[in-house]
Amino acid sequence: MQDNLFVITVLGRDRKGLVAEISGRLAENNVNIVDIEQSVIHGLFSMFMLVDVSKSEVSINELKCQLYNTAEKMGLDLNFIPISEYEYEEEGDAEGIYKITIFGKDKPGIVASLSKRLFELGLNIEHIKMIARGNLLAMDMLVDAGDSGIDIDRLRREMLGVGEEIGVDIIVQPFDATRFRKRLVVFDMDGTLIDGEIIDELANAVGKEKEVSKITSLGMNGKIDFEESLRRRVKLLRGVDERTLREIRDNMRLTPGSEELIRVLKRIGYKLALISGGFTYFANVFKERFGFDYVYANKLVIKNGKLTGEIDGKIIDSKRKAEIMEELARKENISMDDIIAIGDGANDRIMLKNAGLGIAFNPKEILRKEADGIISKENLKGLMYCLGVTDDDLRSL
Repeated sequence: MQDNLFVITVLGRDRKGLVAEISGRLAENNVNIVDIEQSVIHGLFSMFMLVDVSKSEVSINELKCQLYNTAEKMGLDLNFIPISEYEYEEEGDAEGIYKITIFGKDKPGIVASLSKRLFELGLNIEHIKMIARGNLLAMDMLVDAGDSGIDIDRLRREMLGVGEEIGVDIIVQPFDATRFRKRLVVFDMDGTLIDGEIIDELANAVGKEKEVSKITSLGMNGKIDFEESLRRRVKLLRGVDERTLREIRDNMRLTPGSEELIRVLKRIGYKLALISGGFTYFANVFKERFGFDYVYANKLVIKNGKLTGEIDGKIIDSKRKAEIMEELARKENISMDDIIAIGDGANDRIMLKNAGLGIAFNPKEILRKEADGIISKENLKGLMYCLGVTDDDLRSL
């Protein structure tokens, strides 16, 4: 088989019709294209082909002459080399193949730092693709762990370590998982879609900020049970006027990039869910304004226009968040692998761990070990690139 395989590389200035000219010449001589990759970078055209000449209607020398003449007329550099001149292994399945998505502010040394660490770990880089450049750089790397003995948990730890050193966000996924489109995105609200904690803003409005903030910190870092934390904090809010709730709701600060992310995900067909340990009074905004398909949160009890300091019904804690996510999977007739979950605190641990892709957003330390990747506060919309959305897609939308 290898005797009939040749590698064709083409390089030159881009213009219309280049692929058609080269592929047409191959087709005329009954040469089959086994694999192909073509790209244009700043007006520079490059193409790599693996072709099978076993059924060619002309000799190898004649085919080579035709290709070289065609390339010369188009001002291209072309090479035609037997694959036997390369070290070559038959392509296997996707086991041990991982997709690494990197995003953040562009700077020198990103590729160098990542590739150096991958080399030290014994992994081979099979493909690198720049998918966005500008205010936010986004890049995909496809790597093969081969017989390195590196599993995905170790790779994630190593890549997150490099990411912290160079100041970029990194998400690692099995390549198999990236080839099947996720269908449902589940968000936390406070600290994720909302820039801050609603309950802290309520406390500030009535002079209880110190007491509430202290309990919030204990709960978010897993020091006390979430239900206990929430009930204690809400009790401190007894007597808050509903007008205060309304004012905070109408002036909620969304996390930068969240509105664009939501609108793009909706446009390309994702179902969106909000599962929050916060409150329905605020969470319902995402259903009304942004068209979320599902919204779950805790219900504050309001009587005579004031908070009673109580919560109606079962508290949505980490366990309940995970249960709701499973209920949504059954309702949508999808598997947990089809779900992306995004959150920032201890209350999101089980949800992120059970999802097909769990993203820790600007996370507390306790959440970092449970996530497939970490997104910092300024890079929320980078999730789009992780899901395969490109700048071209964004422009078309």
